[in-house]
Amino acid sequence: MADLFSSEWAQSYMDAWNSDEEITSSLQRAGFNSVVAFGLSENEDPSFIMSIKNGLVDTVNDTPVDEIKWDIRASKDDWMSLVAKPPGLMKLGIAYTSRKLRFNKGDYATMIKDPSLASAFVKSFALMGKVL
Repeated sequence: MADLFSSEWAQSYMDAWNSDEEITSSLQRAGFNSVVAFGLSENEDPSFIMSIKNGLVDTVNDTPVDEIKWDIRASKDDWMSLVAKPPGLMKLGIAYTSRKLRFNKGDYATMIKDPSLASAFVKSFALMGKVL
């Protein structure tokens, strides 16, 4: 079992993401290309960076920090809570408004209003827990 955001976890997460038809097809329909980072709120640099091209994770931890479009942070306890019992849109909204989940870059409101992006975002938390 790999630690959250470790290199082993990152590779497993990329494999799980790219095999998940629900996430990839939703993002492909939206033409989603971006660089997304996750990390601990107390750290300056993100713990995990993934480059997404047409809905598929192309690389992990191989993209410069200055190219990040979405940077999502939480404390270790909050991350573990979010991946242990994957949230729905309501729980994510509560985590966001209570500042337990922070967007250092990217716009939560814009993302959550787009059904393709919102469903993939919610599903990504379940995937995080599966590869722990």
